[in-house]
Amino acid sequence: MMDRMQQRGYKIVVKLKMSAKTLPSVTSRNTIAEIKGSTYPEQIVLVSGHLDSWDVGQGAMDDGGGAFVSWQALSLIKQLGLRPKRTIRLVMWTGEEEGAFGGNEYYNRHKKDIANFDMVLESDEGTFTALGMNFQGNHKAMEIMSSIVDLLKPINATALKKGGGGEDITLWMNAGVPGGSLMNANDKYFYFHHTDGDTMTVQDPVAMNLCSAVWAVVAYTVADLEKMLPR
Repeated sequence: MMDRMQQRGYKIVVKLKMSAKTLPSVTSRNTIAEIKGSTYPEQIVLVSGHLDSWDVGQGAMDDGGGAFVSWQALSLIKQLGLRPKRTIRLVMWTGEEEGAFGGNEYYNRHKKDIANFDMVLESDEGTFTALGMNFQGNHKAMEIMSSIVDLLKPINATALKKGGGGEDITLWMNAGVPGGSLMNANDKYFYFHHTDGDTMTVQDPVAMNLCSAVWAVVAYTVADLEKMLPR
């Protein structure tokens, strides 16, 4: 509306009054669950989303959806009675909105074991209809991931794009750990992001099931490979 007014020649003056404030820090915690690997339990495939949300709406899309599909990925694997060679670990991060506090603290506590982190994934860009994966790794790792997403042909989620990641896993990826994020049909994501519109009514159960399937297939397959992804 303001753009159209400006095009008609109106001079627009905006007065913005904000009541946001930074309160004293308090203790908060990441929530962690895992399926222990059968052969290489010390090696980790990590899936994640963040639990906290902005101060309006319900945080259903940002990032309840990402946290839920990460939880559901482990749940599906367990329900199917599967146990991969490596440990699949879920982390639901705290304090992402304020500055990735949970993600940064986790990295600082575990970076000494970085050689055992096989892949890190975060879903924080919506859980609309799944399309595939955004992934960052070397050429060989990209080839392996291309073969993995081909397994998702039955749900039409075979797209693979170089890039992706998330605020909470940035330090891992910058240090060379292969990582990525869920690719979904999120062209309307910013209709809801950090607004009063980010409520449970945004979430579609069928779309979330498909996102969970992508997360479960990718995490399990990587965790069950004979070797870790190349770096």
